[in-house]
Amino acid sequence: MTNEEPLVLAAEVQKHANREDCWIVVEGKVWDLTDFAPEHPGGLESITEHAGHDATEVYNAFHAPSLLPTTLGPSKLIGKLDPSTPLPTYQKPPPTSTPQLGTQPVEKPPLDTILSTHDFEDVASRTLTPKTWAFYSSAATDCHTRSLNNSLFHRLLFRPRLLRNVQRVSTHTTILGHHVSLPFFVSPAAMARMAHPEGEKALARGCASRGVMQCVSTNASFPIGEIVGAVAEEGEGEGRRPPLFFQLYVNRERAKSEALLREVEALGVKAVVLTVDAPVAGKREADERVKAEGGLRAPMSGGEAGNDKKGGGMGRIMGSFVDPTVRWEDIEWIRRCMKLPLVLKGIQCAADAKMAMEMGVDGIMLSNHGGRSLDTSPPAILVLLELHKCCPEIFDKMEIYVDGGIRRGTDILKAICLGATAVGLGRPFLYSLAYGQEGVEHLIEILKDEVKTSMRMIGLTTLDQAHPGYVNTLDVDYLVPGTETHPYARRRPKARL
Repeated sequence: MTNEEPLVLAAEVQKHANREDCWIVVEGKVWDLTDFAPEHPGGLESITEHAGHDATEVYNAFHAPSLLPTTLGPSKLIGKLDPSTPLPTYQKPPPTSTPQLGTQPVEKPPLDTILSTHDFEDVASRTLTPKTWAFYSSAATDCHTRSLNNSLFHRLLFRPRLLRNVQRVSTHTTILGHHVSLPFFVSPAAMARMAHPEGEKALARGCASRGVMQCVSTNASFPIGEIVGAVAEEGEGEGRRPPLFFQLYVNRERAKSEALLREVEALGVKAVVLTVDAPVAGKREADERVKAEGGLRAPMSGGEAGNDKKGGGMGRIMGSFVDPTVRWEDIEWIRRCMKLPLVLKGIQCAADAKMAMEMGVDGIMLSNHGGRSLDTSPPAILVLLELHKCCPEIFDKMEIYVDGGIRRGTDILKAICLGATAVGLGRPFLYSLAYGQEGVEHLIEILKDEVKTSMRMIGLTTLDQAHPGYVNTLDVDYLVPGTETHPYARRRPKARL
C-alpha cells in the first residue's frame, strides 16, 4: 500500500478538455474541476478555457498555492502529471482589437534609480496590468479626499530648531509595546499578489528584514498562516522580530470571523485592527471601468472578483461579505473572541475617538480608507488636529496612528510631532512590489533616510523628543472643528412635510 500520487500522462489530461469533463494541471498536479467550474464566482469560462492544459501560470497570478487543496479536497486530485510527457500551457488567442494602454510589457528601470515613493508609483502605473493599477490607485467618486490626504501635509510647515548635535539619530520606537525600527508600518491592503507572485509574503519578509511592522488584510491573497510562516524568526540586523497585526472586516457569517480571530491569535499575531469606516464599499469608478479577471479570490474572506451590470469593481464585489450591521456594542463580542489588543481603523472625528477611548480599545487609526470609501471625508491629519482641539486627553489614554496620503519622510515626522505613535502606508508598499521583496526593502530604506534627514534638519535625535511645537499648522487650523457637534446643529430647519 502506498500514498504516492499516481502518474497521469499528458495525453490522458487532454482527453478531459471540455465543460462536462474538465481537468487542469497546476504545479504538476492534475485536478478535476468539473463539478466546481459551474460554481466558480469568477465564471465558468475562466476555468473551462484552461481545460486539458497546464494552468499553473495563470493560477499563480491570482491564487495562493494552498487554495486548490483547501477548496476542492483530496477527492478531486487525480494524480501527478508524468514529467516525461509535458503538457502545453494554455495560450489565449491574440486580441482582435488594439491593445489598451498599459497592457504591453514595459521594462522596469533598475531599482537603484528609484529615489522616492513617487518613482515607485510611476513605475507601477506603467508596468502593472490595467486592472491591478485601477484597483490599487482608484478612490471614491471624484477622488477629492485621495488628493487632500497628501496635499494637506504640504500645508503644514516645520519650525526647525538649530545648533543641536544631530550626528547620531535614532528612529526606533514601539507600537503597542513592540519594538520597531521605524515609526511607520504597512497598512492593510488587499490582494498584493496582483503586483507580485509573492504578494504579502514578500511584504512580510521585506518588513521583517528591516524591523518594520506589517498589518495583514482580511482580503490578503494568502492565508494568514502562510504569511506568518514566510517571516524569519528575527528581523535582520534588528535582533528581534517586528510584529504582525491583522486587519479584520467582520463577515456577515459571524462564525467565520470568530474562527479567523482564534486562528490569528494562535499564530502569534500581536493585535487585531478592526476596520470601521467601510460598512459598504465606496464607488470607485476607475476600478469599475476595467473588467475584472475571473477567478481572483481572497482565501481568508472568500471574496471573489467578478463583473456585473455596475462594472468590475473589485472592492465592491469582493467586499460583499462585509457585515454592514456592526455597531459599537460588537466590540465586546470581538473581545470575547480573542485576547489580543484591539485597534479601530477608520476614525474620522473626535466624537468617535472619544467613544473608542471610553470603550477601552488600545488604539485608533485615523483613516478614510485612502479616500476609497467616502469622498470629501476628512484627511487623517486634520482629524489628528481635531483630537488636540476637542479631546487632548486621548493622547495619554491610547495610541494614535495616522493613515492616508503619506509619501515622504517629512509627512511621517509631521504626524509624529503632532502626537501620532506611528503612521501607515498602503499604496506605496503595493507599488514597491513591482520589484518584489527587494522593492519593499528599498522603499523602507528610502523612507528611513528621509525620516532621519528630516529629524536632523529640525533638531531631533530621538522620536520621543518630537512635539507639536516643531510644526506650524496655522494654514489649516481654520479647517479643524472646535466642537464635537456642528455649530449649526441647533439651528437646523424643521423638515418640510
